[in-house]
Amino acid sequence: MNIDFRGLFPATILPMTEDAQIDEPALRRYMRHVAETTIHGVAVNVDTGEAPHLSHEERVRVIEIVVDEIGGRLPVIAGLPAQFTQQAVAYGKDYRNAGASALVVFPISAYQGQPLDPEVVIRYHAAVGEGVALPMILFNLVPSLGGVLLSPAILERLCGLAPVVAIKEASFDAKVYVEVVAAVRGQRRPVAILTGNDPFIYESFVLGADGALLGFGAAPTAQLAAMVDAAVAGNLPEAKRIMDRLTPLMHALFAPPVRNYRARSKEALVMQGILERATVREPLLPISAEDRRAVRSALIQAGELEEAGVV
Repeated sequence: MNIDFRGLFPATILPMTEDAQIDEPALRRYMRHVAETTIHGVAVNVDTGEAPHLSHEERVRVIEIVVDEIGGRLPVIAGLPAQFTQQAVAYGKDYRNAGASALVVFPISAYQGQPLDPEVVIRYHAAVGEGVALPMILFNLVPSLGGVLLSPAILERLCGLAPVVAIKEASFDAKVYVEVVAAVRGQRRPVAILTGNDPFIYESFVLGADGALLGFGAAPTAQLAAMVDAAVAGNLPEAKRIMDRLTPLMHALFAPPVRNYRARSKEALVMQGILERATVREPLLPISAEDRRAVRSALIQAGELEEAGVV
């Protein structure tokens, strides 16, 4: 399946049962819900979907369920978290066999520490690309979410690998983002830039994004997809109008500590009647009553929840 990156790819949440297991019926309903919008695909088993807290077998099952439910209509992009090269290749093959259309290659612990030897990163991605034979999306991830920010020089080399088709830039830093855009745009072959910068989504498009792969897309999916569609079409005033409406909700979901955005997103979906429960898997914890009030208020401001529906 050819992937058109000029749109929104929501990084989706994973509905769970009360004992924090995969809730398959709820996952199927949720995927049908997001697929009703103008998104260009979904990203599963990424940070928003609690991938670091799932077993490999559970990640495979998530892909199978989502592909079965919406894979005939939309690309299903799978996160690839691993600890070493041989494991990453084996996992990637399993995700491909489960029906994944592409991989988001997570940074690994071997990248920690400075200076980072570029060969560690290049060889890792090259092995995954050759061994798995799926399109790859690079991942520049803010350290507060367990990621590593790769230098423009390393990214330039990674963009030279044939399987690399896009980069999810989630530094949460406008200066870093501009440097990454310049490095990617300087390459001879096209590589799509997908903003993962929830704090400055609209500005990402002004600064050169092609599309978006965002955790914020898990909750206000339809409105955010419309915002991205407007930005991609060059209708920046309309994109800004929608983003201004959504910004209070973004701030509520991504308030410090950022790691709680998964639980906050699930709470938002419960308030909207899309999910039955907001269970997250430990070590993640439920959010406070104060956080719930902030999310409710922001949902109402964003037009995602009617005030009369608040309980």
